[in-house]
Amino acid sequence: MKRFSKLVALGALLLSTSSPAFADNFGTAEEAKAMLERAVDAIKTNKAAALKKFTKGEGGFKDRDLYPFCGGPDGNFTAHPTLVGKSLKGLKDTAGQALGENIYSTAKEGSIAGVSYMWPRPGSTVPARKFTFVTKVGDQVCAVGYYK
Repeated sequence: MKRFSKLVALGALLLSTSSPAFADNFGTAEEAKAMLERAVDAIKTNKAAALKKFTKGEGGFKDRDLYPFCGGPDGNFTAHPTLVGKSLKGLKDTAGQALGENIYSTAKEGSIAGVSYMWPRPGSTVPARKFTFVTKVGDQVCAVGYYK
């Protein structure tokens, strides 16, 4: 029993010292929503330049695991680090949920809503709960997601 208690104490110590560092590797809900709001402003100012910045992660549009992505009226990515030109609307999450369809049907001009789904964290293949803020700006459906 003593050994078990020591292991529990050691585990608690490791969690208490490693959790903040782990949390620092991933963005928060507040940061994701704020980035989407900045992305909306950038698109309203200069859509072509904004989409390029989002894709390249420039101008403050890449922070740890946070980045904006957008899709056009044809359902294809117009901004994404690796998927520009591929189908956003046809995208499914790791559980087979119609993620792209959900993003498109949820996004509304002038408001920010959310879609929850399963997606691996960067550097992992294990699905994790992810929540993505979505909106529509002109002919673009844009989003920024974070892991719960």
